[in-house]
Amino acid sequence: ELVRSGFYDGTPISRVVPGFVAQFGVNWREPHRQWEHRTFDDDPTLFSLERGTLAFAKAGMNTNSTQVFINYAENNRLADPRYNFTVFGKVVSGMDVVDAFVQVGDPSNGLDQDQLWSNGAAYLDSLPVKPTMIESATVVE
Repeated sequence: ELVRSGFYDGTPISRVVPGFVAQFGVNWREPHRQWEHRTFDDDPTLFSLERGTLAFAKAGMNTNSTQVFINYAENNRLADPRYNFTVFGKVVSGMDVVDAFVQVGDPSNGLDQDQLWSNGAAYLDSLPVKPTMIESATVVE
């Protein structure tokens, strides 16, 4: 639903932690801004969190939302029931592009998410180092 609506188009890779994850999924533009506080329940963890897999970033149990991370390395500890990060996809080509994402903001936390949600365009313009941007995302059946 998010990809089909264009939610990820023109959004930044907001967090890059080398050897761990790259994260994205904040869109401050209408009509997508309404997703900021929408969440959905966890799915069971059925796959390994290996390099190149995608899972929803979250703030606790059943708080999945729009933010997604790509694993730079094997992160199976995140599948522990205490965390339950669920793999839902995998980069099948272009991992070299993921490896080249620009690290911005705080080395661990990335860009300020509150500023991204409130006025992303102005916030991004103010940054001395610009993040890698997602031009567009599509669903391939």
